[in-house]
Amino acid sequence: MVSLWCMSAVLSPAGAGRAWRWSSGLLEVKKEIEELTEVEEKHHVKTEEKSLSPSLKTNDKICFTCPQCGKSFSCKQNLDLHIKFHRGGKPYECEQCDKIFTIIGNLNEHMKIHTAEKPHICDQCGKSFPQKRNLDEHKKIHTLEKPYTCDQCGKSFPFKGNLDEHTRIHTGEKPHKCDQCGKSFAQKGNLNVHMKIHTREKLHTCDQSGKSFTQKPPFNDHMKIHTGAKPYTCDQCGKSFTQKGALNEHMRIHNGEKPHTCDHCGKSYARKGVLNDHMKIHTEEKP
Repeated sequence: MVSLWCMSAVLSPAGAGRAWRWSSGLLEVKKEIEELTEVEEKHHVKTEEKSLSPSLKTNDKICFTCPQCGKSFSCKQNLDLHIKFHRGGKPYECEQCDKIFTIIGNLNEHMKIHTAEKPHICDQCGKSFPQKRNLDEHKKIHTLEKPYTCDQCGKSFPFKGNLDEHTRIHTGEKPHKCDQCGKSFAQKGNLNVHMKIHTREKLHTCDQSGKSFTQKPPFNDHMKIHTGAKPYTCDQCGKSFTQKGALNEHMRIHNGEKPHTCDHCGKSYARKGVLNDHMKIHTEEKP
């Protein structure tokens, strides 16, 4: 890989004229210049001879100048990346949505959005996310203050977006509509899950039972059925579980915690699934 350091030039008199006296890194700089010339020729970039050579600025630093726009860079690597965008280069492009990334790791992280892979799991509630930053943002729900309060039921939220989604329970608003069957949802995430019914998108298939899953975490949990792995053990009663979220829910039996509260009547439950069943009483949806 081309070195990222840049040499300094010192101007000194030599005999009758003036000459440039370079430090011991002259060969390295010369190599970088030759490589830059080769890159320009390979990609048919019209280049003036003076533009290919590093130009000396007033601060005596070697700078690499773009032959197309004249912008200068202190290091060749930065110039190479800059030239890619001049010639329409797209270093790392998502094949599904055409989003562009300069770092391959960022592209890999982005691809989890399309593959439905959610490897980042909250150790408090078991909810999973495709990207770590999504998990970090979610964790604030458990730790941050909740300044946004619903004026109808008094429930508080850490973010205004959460409050906006919550108020749809009271207003009955369902702005997210399926364009295939017309069913509407209050939250975009619920619509995304619903759409998989139509696309039958099942990316992860168990080679033992043939059962398929749209998301990697449920698939991993399913595989533990075959392996018998239960790595999460309750330190109070010794019961073991295949996933951390299940252990967290179990612990509420011992500590009496009921974090899932009905927005309509205020009744609380230890498990989200039980709350969901209860909510059908208010929505008149038969279980």
